[in-house]
Amino acid sequence: MATSNPPSTGGVMGPPSTTARSANVSSTNVSAQNPGLKRTAQTAFEEAPATPPLAKMNGTPYTPQRHINDHYDIIGFISSGTYGRVYKAVSKRGGSRAPETARHPSGRTVEAFAIKKFKPDKEGAELQYTGISQSAIREMALCTELSNQFLIHLVEIILESKCIFMVFEYAEHDLLQIIHHHSMLPRTPIPASMLRSCMYQLLSGILYLHQNWVIHRDLKPANIMVTGRGEIKIGDLGLARLFYKPLHALFSGDKVVVTIWYRAPELLLGSRHYTPAIDLWAVGCIFAELLSLRPIFKGEEAKQDSKKAVPFQRNQMGKIGEVLGLPKKQDWPLLQAMPEFPNLGTVSMHNPGVNRPVGLEKWYRNTITNNNYNTQKSPPPDESGLDLLKRLLEYDPLKRLTAEQALKHPYFVGDETGKTPSLNCFEGLETKYPARKVSTEAHEISNGSLPGTKRSGLPDDSLLRPPQKKLRDG
Repeated sequence: MATSNPPSTGGVMGPPSTTARSANVSSTNVSAQNPGLKRTAQTAFEEAPATPPLAKMNGTPYTPQRHINDHYDIIGFISSGTYGRVYKAVSKRGGSRAPETARHPSGRTVEAFAIKKFKPDKEGAELQYTGISQSAIREMALCTELSNQFLIHLVEIILESKCIFMVFEYAEHDLLQIIHHHSMLPRTPIPASMLRSCMYQLLSGILYLHQNWVIHRDLKPANIMVTGRGEIKIGDLGLARLFYKPLHALFSGDKVVVTIWYRAPELLLGSRHYTPAIDLWAVGCIFAELLSLRPIFKGEEAKQDSKKAVPFQRNQMGKIGEVLGLPKKQDWPLLQAMPEFPNLGTVSMHNPGVNRPVGLEKWYRNTITNNNYNTQKSPPPDESGLDLLKRLLEYDPLKRLTAEQALKHPYFVGDETGKTPSLNCFEGLETKYPARKVSTEAHEISNGSLPGTKRSGLPDDSLLRPPQKKLRDG
């Protein structure tokens, strides 16, 4: 599905003219009444000059179909999920190179690629394929329209043998991998300067999406890429959605969005009409996870019994309540309008800890103490970090900071130098992070269709699983 310009109107591949169509209809009607005319028309058709073969049609700007294995060498397998699989690749050695779009918008050449192979949707046990999944269509549509330094760059899309391949620039790390690296013994905190840069770049990417009427709806550390140059790139737009004048409520299309640990309280309480504020709650959860090296609200998801009914996520609401306390009507005026508000009272019955919440300030100070920040070599984040976290994890979405407001927060502009955070989160650091693991076992990217499943908002982080065999640094 390599993109190209439409053919010129003067080419022989253009549609037949209105006159030609009228002539065909007229001749058909006449020939039905006069068999002799029909034979004459048939003879004329057989004697007409043949249409030139496609190879001779040098005037058309259409490019021939691209085959994934003709242009890319697959290095290995990276991860899999409900959508399909992701592979690492480089341009074909000794063959034709990747298209001109392999040049990054910044001007540099993309050296390595992450190829995302989608599973097709299916129905029944006989694998009767129904077409391209909704999440694949959304991601392709959005990625071809959006272009920003804080979003992962789409190189091209290839459709081959019922499979869709989205070719992206390759990023050596993601935030989940970096969190795991720091949580390994000996446990070390993420440096404050790196944390500040990561959050600044992440919020800049979120601002770009929201300014272009896009809600991501699946922000989590595994979907935030980090390049070897310290650039933060937002990836995986499979659940992203335009929110400008939707024909139906966003809830109608996708009843479950955002991985449970990062799901905003208005979503947990069944809101039918939500806003980009759900992304900012997820950013607050990511900020807390970068600080503490573990998810701040690590609940268990109640599974759906049917496609119609979405269960109340009591356990997750309780995990939030243990830190923040349960939401109150005086702090969130629209709380009583939430469909799941009647179930909110049952949370304390199952989790008495919500009646004695830790409080975000105490949680923050305990985190700083337990992570062994060295005030000389690696000072902890200042008090403005706590204020930013509080304002991102605000129950009422109308009071929650927007991405634009967050970027103007003193946390990003209030240091002693007065400079904005670096766009290289590794700047000034001695730590060398290992590249993501790439499996070299069974790394062929076959064109055969894989068993498919539809996309859900449930977590599928391959980095949380045991490592693959024969791993090497990628």
